Amino acid sequence: MPSTVALLLHPERRRPDPTPLRVDLRVVILAGMALWAVALVVCAVLLVTGTIGPRAVATCAAGLVLGVAGLWWEKRHRDTASSVS
Repeated sequence: MPSTVALLLHPERRRPDPTPLRVDLRVVILAGMALWAVALVVCAVLLVTGTIGPRAVATCAAGLVLGVAGLWWEKRHRDTASSVS
């Protein structure tokens, strides 16, 4: 196996990249959002009991917001991703 330096100096010696896997990003994003929602509920309960501060709740809420943004991005780019072979 060639060294990393040799591959950086001569990229034509690399093996070809594997073909990308076809996945439904909606399922992945929704699974992540479900985990953030569970974490939000747990953190909200811990916040009420005084165990943790509001930063954890804000982090979980930000995760959900980013998930919504990810769903929006996936919907806008679904056609371009499906046309790539």
